[in-house]
Amino acid sequence: MNIIIRKAIQNDAKSFAQYAEHTFRETYSADNLATNIDIYCQQNFGYKIQEQEINNPSIITFLAEKECELLGFAQLRIESSVKSIEAHKPSELYRLYVSNEQHGSGLARKIIKEVLRAASNTNSDRIWLGVWENNPRAITFYQKCGFSVVGEHVFKLGLDPQRDLIMVAEVESALVA
Repeated sequence: MNIIIRKAIQNDAKSFAQYAEHTFRETYSADNLATNIDIYCQQNFGYKIQEQEINNPSIITFLAEKECELLGFAQLRIESSVKSIEAHKPSELYRLYVSNEQHGSGLARKIIKEVLRAASNTNSDRIWLGVWENNPRAITFYQKCGFSVVGEHVFKLGLDPQRDLIMVAEVESALVA
């Protein structure tokens, strides 16, 4: 059976919340204090939080699954911006995660294409994201997808203020990248 990428619905909130927290911990636990990971997860993941995100018309949540098993997800925040972005109607790639087993499989690229199509359909001209400066794998991936660094901001991981690079891409250009 093929992998499908679809928009999340309210009934997905519980499994999405569990998966989102799992992939976040999988990605960052080795390089950060457990206390900071726990604080961040408590503040950002959970059934009610993900249910609110799914029901928020300014956020589109995409789930990638195979035979009802979540393999990855992404979230697009429509008309979201930061100071270093110059755009008529920017949107933010708020989150994009795939399980470790999916790294290198091409799944993240498929998910980002769905996000870019959605951004294009909302008439967004630029899409931006924040990526931890100590995540070279993600930075390289986003560069291959047409994103470039335009600034930085602070990402608060629990009690730890970390430096995120702000990357941006032209939506239409990235769609063909």
